Amino acid sequence: MGNMLSSKEILDSTGISRATLNNYIAMGLVSKPVVMNPGAAKGPRQLGFFPENTVERVRHIQKLKQEGISMANIVSQLKSGITLNESRAGIGEAHPLISSSSIKVTLDDLPHPAYMLNPNFELTWLNEHARTQLFGGLSSLPATSEERGLFRLLSTRDCWDIWQDLLDFHLGLAKGRLSPTGLGQLCHGIPAELSNQLQQRLKQVNEISVRPVAETSISLADAMGMYQHYKAYASFFREGIFIAYVPDHSLHEQHNSLLDLLARRDEVIRGLLQRRLPVLTPLAVLVADLQSSVKICSELPPEEYFELINEIWTAMGPIFRKYHASCGKHVGDGLVYYFFPQPDSDYLANSIACAQEISHEMQKLSKAWQLRKNWLNELYLNIGITEGQEWLGTFQTSTSVEFVVLGDTINQAARISDLARHGAIWATKSLIGKLSGDDRQKIRYGVRRRSPDGRDMFVPASFCMVSSLLEQDGTRADKLNDIATLAITEIVKTPL
Repeated sequence: MGNMLSSKEILDSTGISRATLNNYIAMGLVSKPVVMNPGAAKGPRQLGFFPENTVERVRHIQKLKQEGISMANIVSQLKSGITLNESRAGIGEAHPLISSSSIKVTLDDLPHPAYMLNPNFELTWLNEHARTQLFGGLSSLPATSEERGLFRLLSTRDCWDIWQDLLDFHLGLAKGRLSPTGLGQLCHGIPAELSNQLQQRLKQVNEISVRPVAETSISLADAMGMYQHYKAYASFFREGIFIAYVPDHSLHEQHNSLLDLLARRDEVIRGLLQRRLPVLTPLAVLVADLQSSVKICSELPPEEYFELINEIWTAMGPIFRKYHASCGKHVGDGLVYYFFPQPDSDYLANSIACAQEISHEMQKLSKAWQLRKNWLNELYLNIGITEGQEWLGTFQTSTSVEFVVLGDTINQAARISDLARHGAIWATKSLIGKLSGDDRQKIRYGVRRRSPDGRDMFVPASFCMVSSLLEQDGTRADKLNDIATLAITEIVKTPL
């Protein structure tokens, strides 16, 4: 192995922590390690090795720090030497100093812990530094959304005291967004005692208010149990919260470069969504389809038809946002939206309330177009809703990122919307059955039956199979065969 030292040998010789060594590498004070095979029969197959003079370099840094010299001045004194001498020797290459004026930092080269949380405080992405330094070497993100809960990952008895600052920081982010009850609902898999402590602590911590970038000081323990002081940055997006940490002793330029990255909000959120890993999550799916769209398209000039469709999407957008819905992949003039679990509201009830509200909005829009065109056409959005547990991921192009759900749930919702007529809202029995008793009492649902004498009767709080509805109407739709045995019910629209 020649005159090369492993990172463990450097840590043992100098007494610094691995996190401090990583910081020195990030600041360009120590050369990046050369990855080699140590040649041992047992143990890791690949290790990072440093030049022998790295120990001398670290001790020199320690001496300068003891003399009260700032890290900025230390870098100024030493950086040129490491760049010229070690790179000439062919031993590694100095990691360039991150400077907001010279190098544009991206998500891929952040030298410190960073991760993304969704509104339910579940991890959707994390970098290698966060994985090793904060989450105990987590091998990979768990498959289910419940297992990705941040408080579940952090709140163990072993780390409760060590990570108190970290827990308080996230509770400060949660305060104002979660009630203690809502936090308790996110604590699945956490012992009841710790869950209760978290809920009590939520009442005591100071809220970290929403602004483009919030920052606070925080102390974290490294792998050797030694504390370091960090500046924690939180950037708020509709899709969640992006969090990054920079050691206090890092150069001013490193803090500025991170702030420069966070200022590029569109770039950051697009990059995070592209890196988001698929997750298995409960959800409700709403599909709304414009009835007789082919006929309406044939009756309107092209520019007016597109104007109508854009007007529908524009009118419905705020309603979907009100009920925390995420836009899904849609075809033509249809609307597809996903409702995911929320900390302080029921996503299933949200899907039904949203369907009723967009149905009312469509009635207003229909009347406006009747007056405008002087026609008798009624505009209807036929709505199908169901629930399930499916994989959520993203489809990406060079310019856009689109949420996509894979599985039968979205297909069922689309088929139910095909079945619906005249702006009806149909939902599956499974969705109604999972509503709380209070939420179920707020809606009127049932099935219209035909009596022996030919009269239509509405039977409240009842369900029927799709095949029964088709037989009752005397029709047979082949494309509905795959949901023929599905039990559904009609949600009767109530005045707003």
